[in-house]
Amino acid sequence: MKNKTVAAWLTFFGGPLGLHRFYLHGFGDMLGWLLPIPTALGIYGIQRVQELGQDDHYSWVLIPLLGFTIAACALRAILYALMTPEVWNARFNPTAAPDAQPGRTQWITIGAIVVSLMVGTAVLMASLAFSFQRYFEYQIEEARKISQ
Repeated sequence: MKNKTVAAWLTFFGGPLGLHRFYLHGFGDMLGWLLPIPTALGIYGIQRVQELGQDDHYSWVLIPLLGFTIAACALRAILYALMTPEVWNARFNPTAAPDAQPGRTQWITIGAIVVSLMVGTAVLMASLAFSFQRYFEYQIEEARKISQ
């Protein structure tokens, strides 16, 4: 029996590593094995910024990969938590009754929605702001070089 609350929190905390996919679909799930790749690339982008500074062009692409992955997992946690018990149990617990306990929404499930919404939005906006700021600063620097 797959619990909706466990899946929502696991998606929020371990989603970028694919843990929710393994919980819901088993270790044969290909997307679960692919999710750590953009996460690792994003962490590598953060390390590049720490070593090379914010003028590193590759970090402008790599860091948002981590942010988008975290934001997508937060969105998926919200979608899991908002599923009705009938839909949840039909999809993940097909042998259970449509209103079985693992598919019901509880207060801790609502907490997963709230936290996922807050953190996911903040991470997404921070990723976009970092990338666009660095890109536009680069464009201004290049325009200054051309004008001189």
